[in-house]
Amino acid sequence: MDLYRQLRLVRRHWWIVLVTLMVALGVTALVTVRAQPRYVASVTFFVTTPSQGVTDAYQGGLFLQQRVKSYAELLTSDRLAQAAVADNQFGLTAEEIQRRVSTSTETGTVLLRASVTDTDQTRALRVTEALSAKFVELVQKVETRPDGSPGPIKIEVVSGPRVTPTPVSPQPVRNTAIGALLGLLAGVGLAILRGMADVRLRDAAGLQRVTGSPLLGEIPIDTSARSAPLIVGDAATSARAEAVRKLRTNLRFVDVHEPARVIAVTSALQGEGKTTLSCNLAIALAEAGWRVLLVDADLRRPKVGDYLGIDPGVGLTDVLVGDVQVGDVVQRWGDKSLLVLPSGSAPPNPSELLGSKAMSDLLLALRESADIVIIDTAPLLAVTDGVVVAVQADGALLVTQQGRTSRAQVAAAARALHSVSVRLLGCVLNMARVPKAEAYQYEAYRVVAAATGGQSVPTDRSRAGRHAERTHSGEVSDHTQELTRLSR
Repeated sequence: MDLYRQLRLVRRHWWIVLVTLMVALGVTALVTVRAQPRYVASVTFFVTTPSQGVTDAYQGGLFLQQRVKSYAELLTSDRLAQAAVADNQFGLTAEEIQRRVSTSTETGTVLLRASVTDTDQTRALRVTEALSAKFVELVQKVETRPDGSPGPIKIEVVSGPRVTPTPVSPQPVRNTAIGALLGLLAGVGLAILRGMADVRLRDAAGLQRVTGSPLLGEIPIDTSARSAPLIVGDAATSARAEAVRKLRTNLRFVDVHEPARVIAVTSALQGEGKTTLSCNLAIALAEAGWRVLLVDADLRRPKVGDYLGIDPGVGLTDVLVGDVQVGDVVQRWGDKSLLVLPSGSAPPNPSELLGSKAMSDLLLALRESADIVIIDTAPLLAVTDGVVVAVQADGALLVTQQGRTSRAQVAAAARALHSVSVRLLGCVLNMARVPKAEAYQYEAYRVVAAATGGQSVPTDRSRAGRHAERTHSGEVSDHTQELTRLSR
């Protein structure tokens, strides 16, 4: 995993870093507050030996440096601790004194330092004084020659004993800094692990890699879409509506040599917004002047009629079984060049009905009656209906909701289309979290355009635009005649 992806994971899961940092700081503060203050009393010894001449001094220095290492061990010995306890009442055992004593030496010198750490400032000093006195006596005893004459080593106290006036621990500033650093490192690590363990699709790049198809659009998440799913009225100037128009433009230029006129809109799972996108895409295409026919081919859970306010009681299934003619059930929606073929009665065999010759013949007829046919189909992983319809279309558009569908599910949906040679036109990331900078740019442009009297949402200057100009100028076009004929 490269550094850029790791940074993206940390940014995506920033709350994990923040929570971990706050927990680490809280634990550090709790430990610091509850920790008992500790004081350090110290004493420094100077180890020397009588010498004569430069040569003796040099050899004596080497001898003493080796001796100092042994004395450091002697300071923490049982014998010294027991001797200190025997003559003093510290309220401590010899073992407890041993645990409180630490020693240090300076390389190349004959200085020996002993420190006693205790929660009681006075006791720390008393223990140090007792140890320093007993240590000098113990060294003299150890170094005394068999004949009773003094040994060659002399120990002198050159510094202390003294105790620190303030506690050496806890240190709030140091502890806070260490806790913050550890919390930050732990948070970053957890965020990266969380991102690596997250199998859901989180970005457009990941969707492109999994499907192997181009990204045709990113529809931003809109809190008002639940109550107003269609891009009409006030929602027509929203960032979501502009994203649908970008999808409309990209879809028309997927393959200029072989444009798709019959498009199946599907998804891997239910609830990813494919029906809402189908309706909004049909509306956007109709706004640009295209002759659009929206077909609700999700016969198990039809929703197009609910979104558009059209009665779905008679529609596609009734046409396929031969009960009615398509012109009798197609309904015009709004004042745009948009016709809707609702789902109709719920059939017992949706897959067989959608894969029948009647469906193939119907799509062939609809192709001649409209510039673009948008078909809302069932999710690919739930039932086979979506694949059956997509095979008969010119191509499929795969809709995926950000942060909901896993990479494995999207890959399985793409494989289901490729396995039957369906032309996957591209993919759409729905309910995407658009960076604030992009959202601000669109909003600023829309406000400026409205203030200057211009249109905030530009229309395509293409064949669709020419259709729209002729229609709005009152010309009787082939488009209007065909819509009238199909609606009869």
